[in-house]
Amino acid sequence: MDYKEQVEQVVSTAQFGDLIEFLYPIGYSHWGVYDGDGYIIHFSVADESQVMNKFRNCLQTIFPVCGDLLLGETKIRRQLLAEVNVPKGARVSVSNNQHDLEPSPVDEIRKRRDALLDKEYTYKLFTHNCEHFATFVRSGKAMCNQIPGKPKNKECVESTESFSFLVPSS
Repeated sequence: MDYKEQVEQVVSTAQFGDLIEFLYPIGYSHWGVYDGDGYIIHFSVADESQVMNKFRNCLQTIFPVCGDLLLGETKIRRQLLAEVNVPKGARVSVSNNQHDLEPSPVDEIRKRRDALLDKEYTYKLFTHNCEHFATFVRSGKAMCNQIPGKPKNKECVESTESFSFLVPSS
């Protein structure tokens, strides 16, 4: 199944709050949260000037699976799933079973999403990445299971606290 067909399948089956995984050919993944109507929310490149855009495109040509990460600055965006920039050979799917976390009620997911949307963050591979963000929005706990040598299904308290700081308490 080609990438466009995978996107269509995800859009036709995903529910609000589902974790969306973009599995890159080199074995790591980009993560987002399904927001309905074909959209996801995810770590994306922060606002950029025309010069920075050209520089990012150059980086992505040289380092096709991690050019954005090298820039360090990210912004949480709502974007059509079909428009997410991925390297050739990437696969996309709903991946709710990769973490030992219970999803929060929909109203809590919405509250976290709304509080974090359009916020800018410095990307930190081990403590503050797209997987931490996606699992936090879905469950209230930030977790990353793809870092070699790190225990699986262990909450990253630093990331949870950083995100929680911006979410109004009930």
